[in-house]
Amino acid sequence: MGSIAIVTDSTADIPQQTRERLGISMVPLKVIFGSQSYLDNIELQPAEFYQKLVASPSLPTTSQPSPADFLEVFKKLTAEGKSVISIHLSGAFSGTYQSAVIAKSMMEDEGDITVIDSKSASYGYGQMVVAAAEWAAQGASVEEIVAEVHRLRREMRLYFLVDTLEYLQKGGRIGKAAALFGSLLNIKPILSIDDEGAIFPVEKVRGHKRAVARIAELLESDLGQTPVNLMMVLTPGFDAGGGETADMLKQHLNVRSYVQSEIGPVVGTHAGPGTIGVFVTPAK
Repeated sequence: MGSIAIVTDSTADIPQQTRERLGISMVPLKVIFGSQSYLDNIELQPAEFYQKLVASPSLPTTSQPSPADFLEVFKKLTAEGKSVISIHLSGAFSGTYQSAVIAKSMMEDEGDITVIDSKSASYGYGQMVVAAAEWAAQGASVEEIVAEVHRLRREMRLYFLVDTLEYLQKGGRIGKAAALFGSLLNIKPILSIDDEGAIFPVEKVRGHKRAVARIAELLESDLGQTPVNLMMVLTPGFDAGGGETADMLKQHLNVRSYVQSEIGPVVGTHAGPGTIGVFVTPAK
């Protein structure tokens, strides 16, 4: 696939066939149910995970890759004479990015390795990884690819619509009273990610349809009729409104391309079933 290798982690939620087609190396995080540990998107796929999630009496936990996990991949690729660009989940959410940085330092300048904090999550940065692999296949340089990844990161607009506050509460993000109050009133929090890669609340809207309509309004206000690439991530088995959401967004935006993917086990552990993520970038 050329002289530049692209590495990411499993929270990018890139479909396996896409990773294989573009030669993207993926280092998995782990999802732990009780005493049983699974490699994210390898030993536990999204559909099976969400079945286990709703049946589990307690919230599973997640674990980041170790520096040694990244070191093994980096050594293999650099031994093949490749430069490595490694793009990862926001450092505000996980120590995964830091593990990759440590692995790079352990190489002691034995190879050309660039590690990037995407400051995003799920396919919000998965599409940056895919784009980087496509540019690499077209013969772009490391410098050109890194510059384009940073451009995508700056220009992306993103919103998450959380269907239930239960999993935020289970994960200790909000109190039980707030979760119960939100559930009783059918509150749907609209969330986004700031420039430092941290989640922040945008608005709280009553009802799923109103929340989707509000996301469409926010994006239309910001982008107008600029041609855009639209990406959505959904939780499998809970995505009955996915098509309706996409249709509403397409009515408000000048969509040039549309991609849909699934929210994987690690991200789903913290967001819960029924979550929808919307990512938009201006089309070039």
